[in-house]
Amino acid sequence: AYVERVTGLKLDAAVARRARRGLPDAPILCSDTTVALGRTIYGKPDDAAHAERMLGELAGHKHRVLTAVALQWGSKRLTALSVSRVTFSKLTPEQIAAYVATGEPLGKAGAYGIQGRAAAFIPQLSGSYSGIMGLPLYETAQLLRAVGFGV
Repeated sequence: AYVERVTGLKLDAAVARRARRGLPDAPILCSDTTVALGRTIYGKPDDAAHAERMLGELAGHKHRVLTAVALQWGSKRLTALSVSRVTFSKLTPEQIAAYVATGEPLGKAGAYGIQGRAAAFIPQLSGSYSGIMGLPLYETAQLLRAVGFGV
């Protein structure tokens, strides 16, 4: 519910911005990604220390990556949700500190980017790789097809 709500709010803001600027009607696509371990939601870390705490909690556990996508064209709004599961290996505090020192975790939900160095910590995943990166391409293509775009 959280990631779908945030995505909807992003889309509301984008639709309002398009209207304020007097731009022609066009499809608007928004998405948001969050990481969840149990009922705990991990957004983007505030700083390096926060990233280290997040990664320390995720290390050695399986978590969910949820990416919501919303598309609006005119009055038609469509949504999709991608849910993937990612298993992190156990990590030492030194491994976590070295990864955080690269700067890669900052600005990323869950304090990691699967497309970067963190891939070395992930022995297993199920679901959508592109959804874990932040835009599930299969679900996005389905939404675009539903409003008449050839994909």
